[in-house]
Amino acid sequence: MKIEKVNQNKKQFLDLLLLADEQESMIDKYLDRGEMFALYDDDLKGICVVTREGSGVCELKNIATYEKVHGQGYGKKLVEYVCRHYSKDCSIMYVGTGDSPLTVPFYKKCGFVESHRVKDFFTDNYDHPIYECGIRLTDMVYLKRIL
Repeated sequence: MKIEKVNQNKKQFLDLLLLADEQESMIDKYLDRGEMFALYDDDLKGICVVTREGSGVCELKNIATYEKVHGQGYGKKLVEYVCRHYSKDCSIMYVGTGDSPLTVPFYKKCGFVESHRVKDFFTDNYDHPIYECGIRLTDMVYLKRIL
């Protein structure tokens, strides 16, 4: 298994990016300024994008693994990698997600705790309703991890 930084042609991973953030115009808001990492285990298994949000603060903007490898630990390996990578010059990593029984528990297992919420984020910023696990997402749940 190896994790590599992606420095160019980030849109070649659009299929994976859209699994975690299903509106391309929202991805475009952070993709160029973010750092992308790709996890390979023989072939590509997952990607993530992290942005710097201020002095000592970074944010995991997008993380996705192919559905066929869900539950095999690749997402957690990506989270652990970027947390170690950014701990050199950041003290906090945030992640924003929908209030879903799929994603919130995943981040909590990765050491994140709930920080705050942005009311109506999904209804105000997406051009269509977003559903996860049959639940319509409305508020953005921010979680944080001390690095």
